[in-house]
Amino acid sequence: MPLFFRKRKPSEEARKRLEYQMCLAKEAGADDILDISKCELSEIPFGAFATCKVLQKKVLIVHTNHLTSLLPKSCSLLSLATIKVLDLHDNQLTALPDDLGQLTALQVLNVERNQLMQLPRSIGNLTQLQTLNVKDNKLKELPDTLGELRSLRTLNISGNEIQRLPQMLAHVRTLEMLSLDASAMVYPPREVCGAGTAAILQFLCKESGLEYYPPSQYLLPVLEQDGTENSRDSPDGPTDRFSREELEWQNRFSDYEKRKEQKMLEKLEFERRLELGQREHAQLLQQSSSQKDEILQTVKEEQSRLEQGLSERQRHLDAERQRLQEQLKQTEQNISSRIQKLLQENQRIRMEQLMSITQEETENLRRREVASAMQQMLTESCKNRLIQMAYESQRQNLVQQACSSMAEMDERFQQILSWQQMDQNKAISQILQESAMQKAAFEALQVKKDLMHRQIRSQIKLIETELLQLTQLELKRKSLDTETLQEMISEQRWALSSLLQQLLKEKQQREEELREILTELEAKSETRQENYWLIQYQRLLNQKPLSLKLQEEGMERQLVALLEELSAEHYLPIFAHHRLSLDLLSQMSPGDLAKVGVSEAGLQHEILRRVQELLDAARIQPELKPPTGAVLTPTAPQEPPESVRPSAPPAELEVQASECVVCLEREAQMIFLNCGHVCCCQQCCQPLRTCPLCRQDIVQRLRIYHSS
Repeated sequence: MPLFFRKRKPSEEARKRLEYQMCLAKEAGADDILDISKCELSEIPFGAFATCKVLQKKVLIVHTNHLTSLLPKSCSLLSLATIKVLDLHDNQLTALPDDLGQLTALQVLNVERNQLMQLPRSIGNLTQLQTLNVKDNKLKELPDTLGELRSLRTLNISGNEIQRLPQMLAHVRTLEMLSLDASAMVYPPREVCGAGTAAILQFLCKESGLEYYPPSQYLLPVLEQDGTENSRDSPDGPTDRFSREELEWQNRFSDYEKRKEQKMLEKLEFERRLELGQREHAQLLQQSSSQKDEILQTVKEEQSRLEQGLSERQRHLDAERQRLQEQLKQTEQNISSRIQKLLQENQRIRMEQLMSITQEETENLRRREVASAMQQMLTESCKNRLIQMAYESQRQNLVQQACSSMAEMDERFQQILSWQQMDQNKAISQILQESAMQKAAFEALQVKKDLMHRQIRSQIKLIETELLQLTQLELKRKSLDTETLQEMISEQRWALSSLLQQLLKEKQQREEELREILTELEAKSETRQENYWLIQYQRLLNQKPLSLKLQEEGMERQLVALLEELSAEHYLPIFAHHRLSLDLLSQMSPGDLAKVGVSEAGLQHEILRRVQELLDAARIQPELKPPTGAVLTPTAPQEPPESVRPSAPPAELEVQASECVVCLEREAQMIFLNCGHVCCCQQCCQPLRTCPLCRQDIVQRLRIYHSS
């Protein structure tokens, strides 16, 4: 419904009070005060400005009303030129007039508890203003012209949003009391504001480069100015002021008696006029009742129209509510289907857990067998480590103590083997009890069975061999002046070096991933049963059957590449188990794939579509069709591009042995990165900082181990 905004009409009591105060102010012997407070005024009446101007009123009190503006229309602020005290507190003023500075005689201004957002800049023209109270408003800042108030003694700005004082306030030397919210101040700091008015003025004077003096030294001219104004009001001057005042008081007493009698007569006249006004008021009420009937008729018509609109709106809301209920019902159905799927998945996981528990019971029977396998794995890893250490020490002392060192290493090796044979049964029992050794065995088996890590190592060995052959070829061809061959060898060496660095990074990343998996397993083992590493070792041994691996290797390459491209590698065991091929897939439907185990509907359609495209392309170009039974060779790292693919030199250029270019005695065993040269032994490479062949800085050294 439309809202009708009207000015608030004052009550009968407030209207009578306003009339009485206006009549009292117009009396012949009335004082200089015009008090129209608590009259429920929304604006100051025009008669109040006329009374102040004609009778030279000095005090105007308009507090506790509903004023939103100080000046009504067609009124001038010059009508209040003689006002010294202006009290406007407890109103709804949002702004003061911009020409407020025209009230040059104003000494007290009270606008407490209003809605003021800012003060006009013309307030600086109030040179006689001594008290300014703007408490409990919405001021955010004070104008700089506040510093021009040379007679200001009291300033209250508390209850506002003011955080900074104007620096010009330091020029107000007569300020005795400054009230503000010290906790909310930023400038001056809250510590200074909490110390009092003197500390604030001292701070502002220091910031302005002025010297501070107490207000008592500046108040005398202000007080003398008040005295001179009082003396100007007296016609005979200050000399016979006391005698005049005594006579004046006597005259005032006699005048008071006369005024008392006159007020009685005026009261009777006022009651007569009041009765006449009541009659007029009754007539106005009758007229207003007729207007009220007309307005009620209009309101009824408007209400009927609004009710019709509300009914249409209600129908629209009912239709919208029904649509939302249908959507909610559909959403609930979807949620229920998802919950059903989650329950089925939970049932499946529970069955898998039960199966795993049953599996663990069977694994307990094979624990000794697993422990024996773990001990054998630890024995092999320890044996390889000892062989490597023996080989290193043997290579280091080959020149000086060849025969004696070989005998010692053989004796030590035989002794270690005898120790291992003696402690085999003890190690098996210790493995069954100590989780650290079980974890070490599991880690060794994990690294050994990890296909990606094994393929990275094999490719690193291949690249090391090719780098050695390229270095030998470069040394052999160095005497020949063949720039093309030299550039080709350099390009191949740089390509092999970059590929070797990439494989080393991939090897390190894979080892870190395996360590993270091991850390996660170790974290899980803290809350699981004992012999955790034995169980994980057995699961790693039985991770995938050999027959399933062979079936996966026997799948068509194009089908494997298709599943990898669609990020469906986890379905490779399912396709291998069911022996699915491209021809067989072309005869299947999405429902058949769902029965096989491919649950994603989009993936089902995409696999069938891509298989049909491959078969259509194979019919157009028969040479693209893969041979039946093609074997897929998995590789861990991505195959390098054709331009940087490493290739060993021809067989006729291969050299069987490469000697160190520094000592010319031992075999070259170290690869220098980033250049990729294999030209130094382990002993001679330690003090080198640059490659002896190309003089490039050595970033990394890699040792080559030749397998037997």
